[in-house]
Amino acid sequence: MKENFYKKVLDNGMVILFEKRNLPVVSVAIAVKFGGINESVEEKGIAHFIEHLLYKGTPTRDLKKISEEIEKNGGELNGFTGEEVTAYFCKMPSRHLKIALDVLSDMIKNPLFDEVELEKEREVIFEEIKMHKDNPRLHVFDGLKDVLYEGSLGMNLAGTYETMNSINRKKIVKKFNEIYQPNNLVLAVVGDADFDEIIKFAEKNFSKEKGIIPKIDIQLKKDFKIEEREGIDQANLVFAYHSPLVDDEKNYAAQVLTTLMAGGMSSRLFQEIRAKRNLAYAVKGEADISKDFAYSFIYVGTNKENVEKIKNLILDEFKKVSNKLTEDELNQVKNQLIGNYQISMEDSQDQMVNLLVSEIHGDAFSFYDYENHINSVKLKDVKELAKSVIDNYSFFALVPKI
Repeated sequence: MKENFYKKVLDNGMVILFEKRNLPVVSVAIAVKFGGINESVEEKGIAHFIEHLLYKGTPTRDLKKISEEIEKNGGELNGFTGEEVTAYFCKMPSRHLKIALDVLSDMIKNPLFDEVELEKEREVIFEEIKMHKDNPRLHVFDGLKDVLYEGSLGMNLAGTYETMNSINRKKIVKKFNEIYQPNNLVLAVVGDADFDEIIKFAEKNFSKEKGIIPKIDIQLKKDFKIEEREGIDQANLVFAYHSPLVDDEKNYAAQVLTTLMAGGMSSRLFQEIRAKRNLAYAVKGEADISKDFAYSFIYVGTNKENVEKIKNLILDEFKKVSNKLTEDELNQVKNQLIGNYQISMEDSQDQMVNLLVSEIHGDAFSFYDYENHINSVKLKDVKELAKSVIDNYSFFALVPKI
């Protein structure tokens, strides 16, 4: 679909991404290149807090009207905060593209940050923090960052009770004004629309003010933690390791390795841990690779007495890969990744996120070169990465306290 993709950087620095499709549906996002990775420890959670508050109203639309204009016209409204980006998006019948652009741009440009709503949303985020802590699986995913990184990157995106209590309206408004300027924004559209009309809308509705995004030093670490908790029956564990950044060609070898080890029911660790030994129900792996940080992890839910055994099985499997991985198995995993990539493009909203993330990482055009990069992965690079993991991994487990 590369031939249907268009990109333009406006004079004010705002980036416009568009992939043309013929179905009568359009997915639209306005995103800012700001997330958890740009926060200090003291202000952790402010990007996520701002995201919540932008749905709470503008001078011309309250919360109900924002959601009504999208939903009553058949659309879906949502958003997310990541380490590198905060995005506000919707999926609509394409005949209502103008409504989507109007609502999202109003939210981005004119939030009220009403004091009463701000305090109400603070309580909502406290509940979100509690939810993560109370859910063993979510808790180990939060703990995963803590054993890989020092400082802000090692913390939950939602922040802590302390940081959230310290963020007042004045800090919110100051941060918003510094960050939410056109040169830090990306408008992404996938669907049945006209590129020139999208550009005209953006040029008319966004100023030429400039914003600056803070850069926080990232400090890697290697750590091992086991936390006990009463009232749970299952142990949840993550085995994690740092991997090449997105601008390092070997990041594709890291993706191959993660999929080989724990990418689905046919993966080595699913077969070894669940299918062969019946030690777990869930065995999953994922890679999070960006410009400034990159890591892969393997998650397993098991019995407390099996935690050490499973960690050793994971290490044994990395050793086997480092010594005995074959070209045939490598090619099978390449086919799997390319197939997953092709499937990810089916839905316009998923594709919108694909392009948005690729642009945050450097250039949205690079998304369309993924197959070539995966096909170029060399056997020796995957084996060398597997070997490097054996002595350079982090580990976190939440286990029942008996």
